[in-house]
Amino acid sequence: MTATTISKTIFLNAPRTHVWAFLTEKDKLARWFHPAKEDLKEGADYTLLDQHSDMERICWGKVLEMKPHERLVYTFTVKPLNGAMTTVRWMLEDAAGGTRLTLVHEGIEQAAGEAAFMMLSALDAGWDEHFGRFRVQVLEAVPAE
Repeated sequence: MTATTISKTIFLNAPRTHVWAFLTEKDKLARWFHPAKEDLKEGADYTLLDQHSDMERICWGKVLEMKPHERLVYTFTVKPLNGAMTTVRWMLEDAAGGTRLTLVHEGIEQAAGEAAFMMLSALDAGWDEHFGRFRVQVLEAVPAE
């Protein structure tokens, strides 16, 4: 891992199956991240839309790996990167009756070039904001036992 890799971890009082749904299903992605055109599928391109701007494409890439309830890997870009791809990895692990969710976002420096620090700062702040919404949405939707 390099100094320009973003890594974040949160702990959720929810099973991995529940957390996984929020990473891969279009209706649940819209609740914490951005609306998706369709559910994420291994080997398929994906597009996330900007709900604040006439549903324009805001993030896109290709799903490289899906190991349900354990690992999700996809390429990722946003408009400011002009199509240069980065890689996002999600890891889900059991943790004390809940789920430990870890995000690793790498390749930003190579994709952004001279604007690397500005892009790292923006993506870091964005992931913080999205993680906050993720936590709220996942916990609100946990089925009662």
